[in-house]
Amino acid sequence: MNPIDELRAARPAHLDGGQVDEPTRAVELARAMSGPRQAPRRRRIVRPAWGLGLAGAAAAVTAAVVVVSGNGAVPTSPSPAPGTPGVAASVTRTSAPRVALPAKEVLLAAAENAARQDEGSGAYWHRESVSRNLYRVEDGGYLVVDRTRSEGWTPSAVGGEQWSRSRSLGAEPATEQDRQAWERAGSPSAFQAVIPGKGQGKEKYGAIPLSTSPRPARTERSPLTDGDKVFWLGKNVTMKDLRGLPSDPDGLKKWLMASYEGHGTEAESQEMSGDVWLFTVSMGLIMDMPVTPEVRGAAFRMLAELDEAKVTANVTDAEGRQGTAVSVEEPTHGGGIDEKRLVFDEATGRALARENVVVKAGTFQAGLAPGTVWTSEVLIGSGWTDAAPKGS
Repeated sequence: MNPIDELRAARPAHLDGGQVDEPTRAVELARAMSGPRQAPRRRRIVRPAWGLGLAGAAAAVTAAVVVVSGNGAVPTSPSPAPGTPGVAASVTRTSAPRVALPAKEVLLAAAENAARQDEGSGAYWHRESVSRNLYRVEDGGYLVVDRTRSEGWTPSAVGGEQWSRSRSLGAEPATEQDRQAWERAGSPSAFQAVIPGKGQGKEKYGAIPLSTSPRPARTERSPLTDGDKVFWLGKNVTMKDLRGLPSDPDGLKKWLMASYEGHGTEAESQEMSGDVWLFTVSMGLIMDMPVTPEVRGAAFRMLAELDEAKVTANVTDAEGRQGTAVSVEEPTHGGGIDEKRLVFDEATGRALARENVVVKAGTFQAGLAPGTVWTSEVLIGSGWTDAAPKGS
């Protein structure tokens, strides 16, 4: 299944019922690159973005597709109202000064802590996250954040079924200023969001429908690819592959880089440096996959050796959790540059969020200021469990 077929199968609202044009295709792939992906369902290995538990194609892809400005952790409390500080912070991150840190020292400390995490066990690897997309509304010009909660269950046993559950949480104004513009427009519950370049010509735009109303959750199930493939990590991998990854940084790097072919993690993507590719794949390994604590620690040690990686303190995710970020810069479509970053808790070595931050606006970040988080996903929790999805 090619990436667009996967995206269409996941049925984001704006892709329902029809042919996907090239600009929309590119936008969706750009978002998918910033989120986890599962192994393709056919034997032919496609190169999607990086790994996501086969917790189900829909949850995997939807979690990636609806990723954008800031991330919210699984709501144990209600989502912030439009215009509240939590929402504004997810767009501009102005709450605390960011401090550049010595990358190697910080990442080696995180590696030690990650390697000491509890292992756990169970019949399923369970993962839950909230992702966000930042859009500009066609009528009014204000920004909105569209949010989706996703959950997945990946079986530990060969021949099992993967489960996914996703729910649109609706869109809301991104900042207080955007909330005021939304109110001046009559506080609409439905609106059209701009997709730069969708009009096929210079400076032309298309639009997709969004709503402030949440949608019912959708639960899906499917067999594992080839009966045993659960994630994509440079290639389709099994649970046995993941559990047997090298726990030393040199061995892990060699294993991962064996799949590097000079371009991004999607088959038809543009050229990508080896460091950026390794960072992208490693971010998925750390945040998404049921690897051992020792392997997670090795991944941090491996990142500590990347020349292009930088570490920044005082980074706050959309749930208001403060952490440290390791990041690299990556060229995007239309001459843009993104800072691709992993936010983590330095004291525990646990991942908090993945984010794409505008460094220089390209085609799909048109009008967004540098420093804006335009795609992101907050990890609410992950771990082994014996509890199957309700209704299974």
